[in-house]
Amino acid sequence: MTLRSWVMTGRFMAVAALALAAASAASADNFPARPVRVIVPFASGGSLDVLVRILGQKLAESWKQPVVVDNRPGAGGNIGAEIVAKAIPDGYTLLTHSPSFAVNVSLQKNLAFDPVKDFAPVTLLGASGSVLLVTPSLPVRSVGELIAHAKARPGEFTYASTGNGTAGHLNMELFKLLTGIDVVHVPYRVIAQAQTELMSGRIALWITTIPGALPHIQAGKMRALAVGSASRSTALPNVPTMMEAGIAYEASTWYGLYAPAGTPKTTVVKIYSGLRSVLATSDVKGRFSSLGVEPYGSSPEHLAKYLREEIAKWADVVKKTGMRLE
Repeated sequence: MTLRSWVMTGRFMAVAALALAAASAASADNFPARPVRVIVPFASGGSLDVLVRILGQKLAESWKQPVVVDNRPGAGGNIGAEIVAKAIPDGYTLLTHSPSFAVNVSLQKNLAFDPVKDFAPVTLLGASGSVLLVTPSLPVRSVGELIAHAKARPGEFTYASTGNGTAGHLNMELFKLLTGIDVVHVPYRVIAQAQTELMSGRIALWITTIPGALPHIQAGKMRALAVGSASRSTALPNVPTMMEAGIAYEASTWYGLYAPAGTPKTTVVKIYSGLRSVLATSDVKGRFSSLGVEPYGSSPEHLAKYLREEIAKWADVVKKTGMRLE
């Protein structure tokens, strides 16, 4: 190819790039002009799924466009995350995720995506304290009684999670580290199955988020022994904190929203602004509170910083517990 050809090709590519940039800017200005898909990388019925559906309904009313919740469970949330990482960066495919988004970096060496480089943080939706549950058939009514009961029967009891590397898995491993109990991990792919197994007594205990477990706790099908937040939950005011029970344990489950890396900043800001407005309404605040979740709506920059901090924090916990994916 001659020099002139290279120059002309370069000019053509520059013009094409400018045209594409202009089209992207126009598309961002009109956002949303069609349905928005929000991927929840876990099965339906869980805490994150419940919250996203509440927000999706309100956003759809505000945007005058459908907000479709798409559950893509599997691999500790990695399947859904990979879909969004590879999606067109136009704001029409978004990801919601839990702390496992930050934890999986330490647990898996060959992730198909980088949670920092491949995503554009939008906002921290909110956070919920974890709750330590036992099956009602287990003869314990306090954390102290549970510890004594488990130590008298090492390796006899099992605990549930919604998959290797998820918040429930890591939180229980931390609890084991702090208390010295020996209980066996049983991961489930679907949250409803874990709930059923606990209520039936086939699983002894579980650390999970308050929203998904609250109806079953209120119905007496699960027994709550303690919450993992720094203070008592408004949804479970009679349940003590781990600190009150004498365990130096504090862990919350936080929920972030992300777009693919390269999504126009104007689009990210529009999504963030829409969610911030929705999260500030008394209706959503009340519904979140009833589920034991504190709404946030922090800036994209705050979520970016928080994600990096959480990655470092859980890397240290994984190292200390010696936790490995099964």
